[in-house]
Amino acid sequence: MSGAIIYGHECSRSCARLRSRNKQTGATLVEYAFSIVIFVMLIFGAMGFSHALYAYHFVNHIAKEATHWAAVNGATCQSDGSCNGTPPMNNGPASSFDVNNYVKNHAPPGIDPTKLSPTACGVPEGTLGGTSVCQESMPTFCTPNTPNVPGCSVKVQVSYAFNFIFPLLPANTTVTAPCTQAGYCLSSTSEMIISH
Repeated sequence: MSGAIIYGHECSRSCARLRSRNKQTGATLVEYAFSIVIFVMLIFGAMGFSHALYAYHFVNHIAKEATHWAAVNGATCQSDGSCNGTPPMNNGPASSFDVNNYVKNHAPPGIDPTKLSPTACGVPEGTLGGTSVCQESMPTFCTPNTPNVPGCSVKVQVSYAFNFIFPLLPANTTVTAPCTQAGYCLSSTSEMIISH
């Protein structure tokens, strides 16, 4: 009889330990759920802001590259043989139409070329006709009738309407200048003196 009492006493103690362990397992599961939600938000946040930094780096880089390309392909590059055109780009003096194509053709994966808005001044308008002079920094001998000549400057501004893939921030539905589409406007400007 005393053995049964001892056995019953032992069972209640081990059952109490088992119940306590089950309660701790439930608490651990809830803590894990909260932790994984925070961890996933941090990972997606890092990915979203890394993509934004990648897009801004491209916008900054391509503005400089397009300016350099337009400066090398000035009005006199055909006469001295220094034009740096590669098909399907021009093999003569650069126009704003060519600069636009240059920027959009160099968009890497992850950048939507339709959201790029390049503008150029100091070069002819190309197929659109007319000219555009960078008024702020042009020497006096550069007039709208003589753009793209050595000594004049060319300025390229590239803007990109960026939208986060994951809904980290509220979607920007307004169009902010100089972008032409809705999104967070990333923009960079570069200016150089035309050399050829």
